Amino acid sequence: MNLTILGLGIGAFLAFMAFAFGFWGFVGAAAFMAAGALLGRAADGKLDLRSIVDAVTGRRSSS
Repeated sequence: MNLTILGLGIGAFLAFMAFAFGFWGFVGAAAFMAAGALLGRAADGKLDLRSIVDAVTGRRSSS
């Protein structure tokens, strides 16, 4: 799938959510899409969630 077409589809979905449910529908849809993208990357092995949690909580690692 072409990334331009994918971006167009995501934009259309967010626009629909904004028109149908207002600003908070738009924000909610965007938040769920971001969470889904993060979980998908973690499932693919392209994102290490433990390192993100460590960075948010202020822990540092030597590796």
